[in-house]
Amino acid sequence: MAMMWAGRFSKEVDSKVNAFNSSISFDARMYRHDIQGSIAHATMLGEQGIISMSDSLEIIDGLKEILADIDSGRLEIDTNAEDIHMFVEAELTKRLGDVGKRLHTARSRNDQVALDIRLYLRDEIKEIISLVTELTEALCDIASEHTETIMPGYTHLQRAQPITFGQHLMAYAQMLLRDIDRLHDTARRMNVSPLGSGALAGTTYNINRARTAELLGMEEPMVNSLDGVSDRDFCIELASALSICMMHLSRFSEEIIMWCSWEFKFIELDDAFSTGSSIMPQKKNPDVTELIRGKTARVIGDNMTLLAMMKGLPLAYNKDMQEDKEAIFDAVDNIKLCLTTFIPMLKTMTVLEDNMRHAAAKGFINATDCADYLVKKGLPFRTAYKITGGLVAMCIAKNTTLENLPLEDYKSQCETFDEDIYKAISLDTCVRERRSYGGPAPESVTAQIEYTRRKLEALNNG
Repeated sequence: MAMMWAGRFSKEVDSKVNAFNSSISFDARMYRHDIQGSIAHATMLGEQGIISMSDSLEIIDGLKEILADIDSGRLEIDTNAEDIHMFVEAELTKRLGDVGKRLHTARSRNDQVALDIRLYLRDEIKEIISLVTELTEALCDIASEHTETIMPGYTHLQRAQPITFGQHLMAYAQMLLRDIDRLHDTARRMNVSPLGSGALAGTTYNINRARTAELLGMEEPMVNSLDGVSDRDFCIELASALSICMMHLSRFSEEIIMWCSWEFKFIELDDAFSTGSSIMPQKKNPDVTELIRGKTARVIGDNMTLLAMMKGLPLAYNKDMQEDKEAIFDAVDNIKLCLTTFIPMLKTMTVLEDNMRHAAAKGFINATDCADYLVKKGLPFRTAYKITGGLVAMCIAKNTTLENLPLEDYKSQCETFDEDIYKAISLDTCVRERRSYGGPAPESVTAQIEYTRRKLEALNNG
């Protein structure tokens, strides 16, 4: 295929350079968005009288036919084309002749590709938001079944205080709400049109950039044509938002990996989302979550690629910026792959409530409640803290727990203790009494679930 820019050159470009320069292998996925942008451009050219209305309508019909033919498989994208823009334009010219050649009036591939990638990522963000929303809804559903399922809460991976499984899940729900908010924000800033910026300096034609922005459902045209063709902040911002979301999935995956181990055994994954070992018949491996951890590193790497690619580029467009697509496409593809696997895995897991409660009964995680018992009886907290520390040391020496320690031992440390200490330090009391906003009490977790569902609706319908 002859290059559209070949007129300036007296010698054919080396085939290795053509292959090196080509982007069709990865930008072909934007064919719908390229045609969408071209239809808007052709519409505006006709309305402005830059080309005849009959040529405008013929171009639009031709573009729609090309789109239908690619969608149906009647037309295959030529992998020898330099990029998707050149392929579509060459196909249009082949079908319409000189009329097809008029499409590129008052436009450059620089503003064309800047538009295409915005349109493409705008659609991808909607799909990612839908997936993150589905995951958040699944967390709400599971949490609502476990508002009273007691488990140990951890700090430093040491048993710390009793919480509920429902509360633990809702912590991840809050992370995902922030992810959805960030994605909406990114989409809002992305939704401005670079079309009409030309190669960098706009055009002498009487174009209507506000009209093409309107036709494409974009908020407004970009204010500066240099910025219009050279801005890739939206790619970096999206990659950053996806990196944060993947980090959340990775943290959750790490906990699932631990919870599946025999050392914890808090949950069991469905066989459909586990793998075995080639030599160890007893193994049931949480490979899905391990892959998510690995793919998180990959998405973070895509974010770093985009930042490093842009950090030294002078205005305006530079060919380096062709590297934006493979990085951001990889990030988008991988988070979608992770979410579509993670969601059904979570929905089908089995929660082993008895094991969670058994773990919560160990480790003196009700020690704070023992100290609080004394504080409520009038002792200063630091005094109560020291007395409770002595009781824990006594339990360790006697190989017992606070629940089973005789009352006389309690009284040996402080006469304030009475029979009601056993109720105060029971796991059910410890959790039930933590009614403070955001805490693990059943009614508090229920409120968190209701808040999350309201927030989801507001974010996605606002």
